[in-house]
Amino acid sequence: MADGIMTATFLAVIGGASLLAVTARRLHPSDRLPSLEGWALADRSLGPVWTWFLLGGTIFTAYTFTAVPGLAYGNGAAAFFAVPYTVIVCPLAFVLLSRLWTVARAHGYVTVADFVRGRYGSPPLALVVALTGILATMPYLALQLLGIRAVLTAGGVYPRGAAGDLVMVALFAGLAVATYRHGLRAPTVISALKAVAVFVSLTAVTWLVLERLGGPGAVFDGAARRLGGQALVLTPAQQPAYATLALGSALALMMYPHVLTAGFAADGPRTLRKVAVALPAWTGLLALFGVLGFAALAAGVRAPEGGAEAAVPMLVDRLMPGPLAGLVFGAITVGALVPAAVMSIAAATSFVRNVYVEYVHPTATPKRQVRIAKAVSLIAKAGAVAFVFGLRDQDAINLQLLGGVWILQIFPAVAVGLYTARLHPRALLAGWGVGMVSGTFLVVREGFSSIVGLGSGPLEIYAGLAALVLNLLVAVAGTAVLERLGVPRAADLTDLPSRLTVGRRPETGANQQ
Repeated sequence: MADGIMTATFLAVIGGASLLAVTARRLHPSDRLPSLEGWALADRSLGPVWTWFLLGGTIFTAYTFTAVPGLAYGNGAAAFFAVPYTVIVCPLAFVLLSRLWTVARAHGYVTVADFVRGRYGSPPLALVVALTGILATMPYLALQLLGIRAVLTAGGVYPRGAAGDLVMVALFAGLAVATYRHGLRAPTVISALKAVAVFVSLTAVTWLVLERLGGPGAVFDGAARRLGGQALVLTPAQQPAYATLALGSALALMMYPHVLTAGFAADGPRTLRKVAVALPAWTGLLALFGVLGFAALAAGVRAPEGGAEAAVPMLVDRLMPGPLAGLVFGAITVGALVPAAVMSIAAATSFVRNVYVEYVHPTATPKRQVRIAKAVSLIAKAGAVAFVFGLRDQDAINLQLLGGVWILQIFPAVAVGLYTARLHPRALLAGWGVGMVSGTFLVVREGFSSIVGLGSGPLEIYAGLAALVLNLLVAVAGTAVLERLGVPRAADLTDLPSRLTVGRRPETGANQQ
């Protein structure tokens, strides 16, 4: 009977998300002609509340909510790098997102590669920024499916064999239809349900778990016995890896297309600054998930070999009443649908704007651009489903680790470019290439670990940050050499082709912002 109640609650949450998706067109309905800006950015019309729902729901994915407690379950204190990492994101969003929004709105940019194209007048640099974003996003999209499957399997809600695969396909089919029709508005309205369900269920679960296990002291004592006391605190040797992983991950997150897409959908920089101040509420939620990883240890939960992310779902299934367990599983599932939808929209928009229009069909009408973007978003979701069914879970995790290193290599072109166009586009391309190659080499050499050792000593740091330093050194040194050789720069923003604008405001020069 308990299993039936849990399943019914789970289905009620999923059904509520589906009903909300149907109403997405009522969110600031537009009577304008179809445009990529309208479909992918909701006409840049989202106020502070909706932007907080969408940006928080996009940054804090279902896989994050399972991977962090899984890492705490298996490795102890090192898992909590995610807390300072997401705290660092807030001031970055306050400064970078608001400034980037202002530039994008002034010049009609829809993607960050549009900004790079206009800032440096370099189609090749814009192309590598767009392709790097798409490449880093696809495994991240697949991980949302893995998060759903891990949670539902641990909770006994995911059927075995072909029936389970059909459940996954059905969930994503509903998401695909809603996204196809309503664009970014669909995940925006679903993100409201995600926030309510996750905050309510996690607060209740944490309170009940602590009460049943004897309070916080008993939880940490029990986890210490299972892990060894030292695992609950960082050793001096772990601290550089912890700090650089937190910083590098925060810088990388701000470059992901889905985060920038959610930010561009706001109605102004003031809205983004308000949202950045309120984002730590989501960080508190993530910290509670990490504590539940320790609670799973204290409760004696035995996750399957190589499947530590199932520890908290197994804890919930063991200790929680059916309705609350169903609410948790439903909330995490909806938590995967929001970022998955935004990721597919962001990848499709980058492809259409910076590949299709730039190199295939320069005269494509706005209506055709929307139609192509819708088709590509469907292909992205289908590709993620095929990826999950066709490859091992570890393959997706390895590629996502590489994706974080890769996306960090566009930081100089984007973030530095917001404040100065001094770096030469050819030097930025060279730096990007060095960063991509060196970062990939370091991660693969360490057996797909993002933490790598430097030299023969004990110092370990985040591979993406090491690659970024090399990237910046090459970009700065390359700029100096190219300037000394008198190599001309590409055209500035005033020479930007009109097809990359939407005619909101006249262009006024490369250094407007």
